[in-house]
Amino acid sequence: MGAVVSITALTVDARLLGTGPSVAIAAPGDAKPYDDKLMRLAEILGAVHYLRELCSANDGQLWRERMKELLDTEGGTALRRARLTRSFNQGYRSYRRTYSTCTPTAQSSIERFLAEGIQIGDGLVKSTP
Repeated sequence: MGAVVSITALTVDARLLGTGPSVAIAAPGDAKPYDDKLMRLAEILGAVHYLRELCSANDGQLWRERMKELLDTEGGTALRRARLTRSFNQGYRSYRRTYSTCTPTAQSSIERFLAEGIQIGDGLVKSTP
């Protein structure tokens, strides 16, 4: 439960960092130095949303709501919102293709994603003046 609370708090702050290939080229003036990490966070949120639902975590729409908060905080332009949404959907869909039932591997993926999100968030918090 502590990992969920920590990643949720960091997500609301929109300070989670990470790397990922899902980042599109930003329009001039739209790019932020932490965009790669933000796109990775959105992808993690999508994957966690699918996997926790699959594994009967009874989170409801918790992870989708965290994504909405991220969009509200960081999705200043339509292009930026679209890129964040695409990353979330990519995470969700890639794990939907991989897992149709909750397995120990799916559960360990959830734990890995939560840990990565916390690590990303800690990095963003430390790098923010």
